[in-house]
Amino acid sequence: MILLQLFWSFIQIGLFSFGGGYAALPLIQEQVVNIHGWLTVQEFADVVTISQMTPGPIALNAASFVGTRISGIPGALVATVGNVLPSLLIVLVLAWFYFKYRSLRVMQGVLYGLRPAVVALIASAGLSILFLALFGSQAFPSSTSTVSWFAVILFVLGFIVVRIKKTNPILIILSGGIITVIMHAAGIAL
Repeated sequence: MILLQLFWSFIQIGLFSFGGGYAALPLIQEQVVNIHGWLTVQEFADVVTISQMTPGPIALNAASFVGTRISGIPGALVATVGNVLPSLLIVLVLAWFYFKYRSLRVMQGVLYGLRPAVVALIASAGLSILFLALFGSQAFPSSTSTVSWFAVILFVLGFIVVRIKKTNPILIILSGGIITVIMHAAGIAL
């Protein structure tokens, strides 16, 4: 029964996640955290972090991690296939339509209309992760007592270094991890 639920949940995610993996994150969160309660918000944030650090598309990595967490290797396979199947079928159908009708204005209009929705989904996922990292919840805090100032400083420094110095983001991730390990080892409260 759980494998069927995993499959159905990830079919829905795969079916409605226009714009790639980052756009799928709010949909994955809704299914695995809010609807089914398979993961906590913190566990979901960890899955997103691991999915970003591993090679491959983030939505597929997240599906594999969630599936493994819920039902082992069979769960990973079922969740991953469920996530890929709608895209595979949709791309096959759209490729046929696109090559047959690519010169029609309606086709160009549909593609143009999907762009703002994709940006909104990506922004939603990014803000959820940002709020969770900085404030410990998915909403803006009502007081500054819940703010992780260490996380805020790391975020601002990382953002500046990536945007201004054009440093490789992998180096920023590694640096953030190393700084955090050093702070913990030194016994400094974060």
